[in-house]
Amino acid sequence: MAGTVEKLRSFMAESKRVLLVTRKPGMKEFKMAVKITGIGMILIGTIGMIIRIIGYLVTGS
Repeated sequence: MAGTVEKLRSFMAESKRVLLVTRKPGMKEFKMAVKITGIGMILIGTIGMIIRIIGYLVTGS
């Protein structure tokens, strides 16, 4: 039980430290993050569609 409490305290201290260091992104950084995320979604969707088409062609249904 004491180990769990100590791990929780350590996690909370690390989380607090990270939150103190972070900052709000500027518009340029935000736009870049949106572009990267969009490209990733399109890529994953395209791969999924290709797999689905191949599966349809192989099984016929």
